[in-house]
Amino acid sequence: MPELERITARRSELDALAEELSKRLEEVQAERKELVIAERVLHRLAEQDRAQAEAAAAVTPMKAQVAGRAVLLIPHRGDDPDETALPDDYHKILAIVRAADGPVQVRTVGEELGLQVAVRGKLEPLRAKMTKLADRGWLRKRPDGRFTARR
Repeated sequence: MPELERITARRSELDALAEELSKRLEEVQAERKELVIAERVLHRLAEQDRAQAEAAAAVTPMKAQVAGRAVLLIPHRGDDPDETALPDDYHKILAIVRAADGPVQVRTVGEELGLQVAVRGKLEPLRAKMTKLADRGWLRKRPDGRFTARR
């Protein structure tokens, strides 16, 4: 009879193992289904990102390396000016200068942008941007240092 007890005990162990494996298999299958869904979502997001990157590449200014740093190139204003090629901060500068009644100083544009105009060093980067816009034909820089919009 001890043989029968061992067989019964072993069958009981195997039944318990089969039940445990069945539960684990259900868990694994459920997780696999979730991963399939997650994979589909990631593929869709990647496709959307590619499409957005392609669309942005059409209007994003070109970048260059200067002293190992990426910098934006401000394009020259052509016969058919395309302001979408300019970065957002340059758009804001152009809008402020255009909205002014006449020539504007860098300080005035700085005030409109919310810069600390009392600190001279805070205006120098803005002055450089405005000068770059003037050099590229987007603005006009007058001899007195003030800027006007090109019509």
